[in-house]
Amino acid sequence: MAVFVRVADLGSFAAAAKEFRLSPTMVGKHIRHLEQRLGSLLVNRSTRRQSLTELGRNYVEHCRRVLEEIDAGEALAEETMRTPRGRIRVGSSLAFGAHALAPALVPFSKQYPEITVELELSDRIVDLVDDDLDIAIRVGPLIGSTMMARALSPYRAVVCASPDYIARRGTPHHPRDLLDHECLSFGGWAEGLRWTFVGDEGEITVEVKSRLKINNAFAIRSAALAGAGIIMQGKDLLANDIAEGRLKVLLADYKTRQRPRHVVWLQNRRLTPKLRVFIDYVVSLYG
Repeated sequence: MAVFVRVADLGSFAAAAKEFRLSPTMVGKHIRHLEQRLGSLLVNRSTRRQSLTELGRNYVEHCRRVLEEIDAGEALAEETMRTPRGRIRVGSSLAFGAHALAPALVPFSKQYPEITVELELSDRIVDLVDDDLDIAIRVGPLIGSTMMARALSPYRAVVCASPDYIARRGTPHHPRDLLDHECLSFGGWAEGLRWTFVGDEGEITVEVKSRLKINNAFAIRSAALAGAGIIMQGKDLLANDIAEGRLKVLLADYKTRQRPRHVVWLQNRRLTPKLRVFIDYVVSLYG
């Protein structure tokens, strides 16, 4: 294909032969090999100059794209042998980014001292192009997404309240008991006041009541610790509070709906060494 493209560009077997350090006869054999595979002429021969047939004019553009992909693959293979270096911009939710990802960047930075990580935290759904991000951690289904992705462990929430709140208001034993309680609504969560559980009786969705809505995971956790009401938040974020007794798990016989979590990047983005090692690192921790 490479020989055929140069014949098309230069207009003669002899010129292409000189560039590839081949004989004109060998160049002709390359072209004939392609023609035999395709079952049709690609080049019209004359004693002075060669010209492309109609098929040849169309086929040469396909060859160019194939050769460009081969070059990109070879460059990528060569690049993997180099030391990962450069800047990576990473997007994440506030809770996961601050609680889990930021501390994990310390050993990553020690292992890859030539990589600079810029962590952008937000509870809105970021756009990798508009926000100039290389990678993002995304919670929720990737329906219709054209991004590349690797799965992480799913997000699962737990329902908790402080011992003080439970002492004042009692313990709910069934999801519908939440209708008689103060629940804290996380403004950054799409489900909002619709809390879904799965138990022996199947899936149960409850429209909880909330007089306090907060769009920050750490702030709503603080309100729960202060006894403001019942919280449904990520298990990872509340793990220490639960272990040390500051929060008590409620409705343990019911599971909350599991939500997929992925690390994503743009489909047309070359997976350079710095991106590859970062993705592998995140998957090794949270996969």
